[in-house]
Amino acid sequence: MLARREHSHLELSQKLTDYPPDEVAEALAKLQKQDYQSDKRFAADFVQMRFRQGKGKVLIQQHLKQKGIDDFNFKNYDFFALAKSIRLRKYGKTPPENYQEKSKQQRFLQSRGNFLFIFALIFY
Repeated sequence: MLARREHSHLELSQKLTDYPPDEVAEALAKLQKQDYQSDKRFAADFVQMRFRQGKGKVLIQQHLKQKGIDDFNFKNYDFFALAKSIRLRKYGKTPPENYQEKSKQQRFLQSRGNFLFIFALIFY
């Protein structure tokens, strides 16, 4: 499994439920000790992939928690610029003309996980 892509510790343990839990724990500990499995490396790859897809910080954090990663340092990622470029690419430079158009754009950004930037971006 690790030859194809990085997996979190939680993902691997969930995929290996057919085997005895003590053997799985021992195997995963050995993989971590030999640095074949790393939650830190998995999280970095996962965040980079989702960021390139245009996903927002809130959505990425939610997915990381589902994968067993509780915290990640997002300081190297500019989600404001990402959300702004996504909005400009989809809707152009003109601001929304009415409330319905504004709501439509907000829902779009919300679906991408850009909750923090919704209101600021509508007027750029």
